[in-house]
Amino acid sequence: MNTTLELFGTAVAALVVIVTPTANAQSATPTVIELTQVPCQFLESEGGVDRRYKSQNIKDCGAINAQSGAARVAAAKPLQLKPGKYVFRVKNSSVPYELGFWVRGASVAGRVTLPSTSGGGLTLGKTQDYEIVLKPGEYLYSCPLNTTPDYKLIVSQ
Repeated sequence: MNTTLELFGTAVAALVVIVTPTANAQSATPTVIELTQVPCQFLESEGGVDRRYKSQNIKDCGAINAQSGAARVAAAKPLQLKPGKYVFRVKNSSVPYELGFWVRGASVAGRVTLPSTSGGGLTLGKTQDYEIVLKPGEYLYSCPLNTTPDYKLIVSQ
């Protein structure tokens, strides 16, 4: 025969099992995605191929990517992630001017409904973290200051 105290203890134990995973999910450590910027491109986004472009300013990459950016993005595999907390750790490997990073929804509606993160200050040799909680949807990421192509990011279960 169960006493009231035994039943209470069983109920508390069951409650702990239900609440604990939710609390842990909220405090989970973000997943780090490392990206390396070289002139006019992200290396990892293009299969690790360094195209050895030369750039002294934003106009150089604008011209290069106007010619080859669309074809390179079409050939690139989109980054596929699950919803959750992420840190995009971006390094300016060899670009002699300040860079940045921008993740945003791929469509106009997505820019309104999906989270976004951006920032600059990424000088030569510097690595910087950009934190974001990604929800399901289609995103783009790029560097507007290095005029990289808009690479695709798909977040789904």
